[in-house]
Amino acid sequence: MDNIRQGIILKGVGGFYDVLDQEAGLVYTCKVRGVHRKSGGISPLPGDSVTFRVIDEKGLTGFIDVIGERKNEFARPPVANIDQLAIVLAVKSPEPDLSLADKLLITCEAKDISPLILINKIDLDEGGSAECIGRIYKKAGYRVILVSKVLDTGYDELHKELKGCKTAFAGQSGVGKSTILNRILNNWAMETGEVSERIQRGRHTTRHVQLFELDVGGFVLDTPGFSAYSVCDVEHTELASHYPEFRKVIGECRFTSCSHINEPGCRVRELVEKGKADAERYKRYVQYYRELKEAYDNRYRR
Repeated sequence: MDNIRQGIILKGVGGFYDVLDQEAGLVYTCKVRGVHRKSGGISPLPGDSVTFRVIDEKGLTGFIDVIGERKNEFARPPVANIDQLAIVLAVKSPEPDLSLADKLLITCEAKDISPLILINKIDLDEGGSAECIGRIYKKAGYRVILVSKVLDTGYDELHKELKGCKTAFAGQSGVGKSTILNRILNNWAMETGEVSERIQRGRHTTRHVQLFELDVGGFVLDTPGFSAYSVCDVEHTELASHYPEFRKVIGECRFTSCSHINEPGCRVRELVEKGKADAERYKRYVQYYRELKEAYDNRYRR
């Protein structure tokens, strides 16, 4: 039937959901059918692909009937189906939090999300910090882009990397996520009414999760809640497999149950000792492993 459409949820506030019909280029305000709620259906999240029924074409309203299968989901921030996470670090002001970056990278590996590292404020770099951090993560196999609003660099490369993906931005407060997102919204966001209103306000502020469609296809997600993060949904025994630089040698350790911390014949430690994997990143791995193992052990002591 003509009134049944496919769409993607851009945002949800107070039980109402903005659903984009990409084929028509229209945004409908939808509620969830009571039947769906009573049958124990999952709650809709921004990023969900949905089937919805148009009730009022002129008023652009409808009801969500079916929520598609999710690739991944987060409780905080509440969002689903992220394809890519842009992890923003600043060269300084604030000092780069590589521990947060590593935790987010582990989460990307665990939730089938492609990570992208943005090193921002490179105009403030006086001692080569940006290149140093970049080398650490490039060596580990990650994509890295150096960015600066002042130097007007990195944005064209970022634009290409956003193509066709649902990309969320994460990083500690003050690293410049809002500055980067403002540039994206002003230059490359599709001109729906909501986006136009946001752009014309001139200043980006984060209140709730929201998706904005891009001219290259895909979306950027305005996601409060990624500034502080802990490793979750990962067992200590699986942690090393979420490090790309470790994965290629894990099966070569002397012991199949190697924790890659104290055991003899550990190929991961050998990589670190030979300088083929970053020593500080490995130290953080040891810290996370011990935290996860302690949490695992405590489950059975209660």
